[in-house]
Amino acid sequence: MLEINNIKVSYGEHEVLKGASLKVLKGTAHGILGMNGAGKTTFFETLYGQLSKLEGSCIFNDAPLTRNDIAYLESESYFYPYITGKEYLLLCANKNPDFNITEWNGLFKLPLQQLTETYSTGMKQKLALMGTLATNRPIIIMDEPFNGVDLESSEIIYQIIDFLKTQEKFLLISSHIMETLTHTCDQISHLHDGQFIKTYQKEAFPQMQQLLRKQLQSNIQGALNRIQNL
Repeated sequence: MLEINNIKVSYGEHEVLKGASLKVLKGTAHGILGMNGAGKTTFFETLYGQLSKLEGSCIFNDAPLTRNDIAYLESESYFYPYITGKEYLLLCANKNPDFNITEWNGLFKLPLQQLTETYSTGMKQKLALMGTLATNRPIIIMDEPFNGVDLESSEIIYQIIDFLKTQEKFLLISSHIMETLTHTCDQISHLHDGQFIKTYQKEAFPQMQQLLRKQLQSNIQGALNRIQNL
């Protein structure tokens, strides 16, 4: 089990995570849902060790979580421009000789002999996903994995997530869009103002969608009313 307990992170005097706690089970996809600024990326970067934790603990299989436990697909991928797609994947798979680049690329059909600077946004996202998988880490974090990809690639990513669950990976997936999470996740936790305020099981996803839509509609209508009264 992956246990995150009471994580607090601040940028200067601005507290972004205010005691975030979460439990993730083996072989499941755990969705993280939240608005812009809720703290999703800060939460992921804290787990990956890119930010110092001011308070709290992260425990994985009864030991402190380390960066080597995690493969992290960031929301925006950056590549050295003068490296080919294949060279990038070989670097990612340097400790995983069983990763078959040719077979995995059969899903995405990327021009791996070309420099990454020639890739479109969607192609870079697919390459970054393949690189994440190549590391063969037990915990996989996906921050907005569907950014910039087409309909066919989105379906491929859904299938890969299901495959990773059968491989008993621990998956954490974020999205601004509820439907991308309800389609594939086993649990979804709502991150609001730096805290996880509720975790929904799969059977409660329809209730969650209705509740959040009503809240959003109320907020939008309130803003429109204020505009109308100016």
